[in-house]
Amino acid sequence: MSGIMDSLRGIYHFMTDMTPPGLTTVPPRRRRPVIWQQDDRPLVSRLQAEPDLEASIARSLGLLGGLGKLATAGETIMVKPNFNSPDPYPGSTDLDFLSAVVRLLLQTGARVVVGESSGGIWRPTRNTLARLGVPELLSGLGVELIAFEDSPRDWVEVEIPGDYLKKATVPRSAYEASKLVYLPCLKTHNLARFSLSLKLAVGLLHPGQRRSLHWKNLEQKAAEINLALQPDLVIMDGRKAFVTGGPAKGKLVEPGVILASGDMVATDVEALEILLSYGARNRLLPDPWASPQIVTALRHGLGSGKGGYRVIVE
Repeated sequence: MSGIMDSLRGIYHFMTDMTPPGLTTVPPRRRRPVIWQQDDRPLVSRLQAEPDLEASIARSLGLLGGLGKLATAGETIMVKPNFNSPDPYPGSTDLDFLSAVVRLLLQTGARVVVGESSGGIWRPTRNTLARLGVPELLSGLGVELIAFEDSPRDWVEVEIPGDYLKKATVPRSAYEASKLVYLPCLKTHNLARFSLSLKLAVGLLHPGQRRSLHWKNLEQKAAEINLALQPDLVIMDGRKAFVTGGPAKGKLVEPGVILASGDMVATDVEALEILLSYGARNRLLPDPWASPQIVTALRHGLGSGKGGYRVIVE
């Protein structure tokens, strides 16, 4: 019975959630240069994860130059995971991975919060988060969990210079956070070809605006949401991946990698190379640089082009 009620509640939210009128209009959040660079080129670290997950993530960040540059005491770091649905990892962020990242971020002395909004019929978000065990995990770490739709007025309307989107309604808490950290999974997507760091921003869009994304030009719109605000750090969990289907289910492989960077395009291109290496039947284009998400992001200066970044492999 609870499953039926959850589905009915989700359908209700999917059909009725509306963007509130009269929200404050703000400019795009100021773009900051990529924190981790070498010779003026953004860095991407790629390493094989070891059983000690926290140590592996710390090592991946150490290859970039360490967390010391990210934030200091008094700042707020918002972590944006992937809890679009209650599906198990890699359909959703692995809780061990989230826990390890949060513990590392707390070492900076900054205030760490986790924010999310589930999609489609999986709202209310707190219902999805509860099914996955997220509240208990973060409570044990002393970290606040924000379900964006809990506060109907805690949103701002960002005017953006997109070709497909002219505004993006995003949570004020994310817009005003000192730093943003994205935790995408590694997977294909049956509509958007892939769901990596660029598409993770869809979870920041108000549910009332999010519904219309899928009508047309989903890939380009997903990239353009990032014109409103961008992550300072991306840590991608590629220990497991979907190379078909997605975002919730698909053919499972185990690349065993962790990617980290301050550049979304560089991260996603490296991730696409990994997905393509399995030769699975999916909608990925053979050249990652031709993917509409990547093309759109580069057109708007949201990342580095071919040859514009450096990969550190361990």
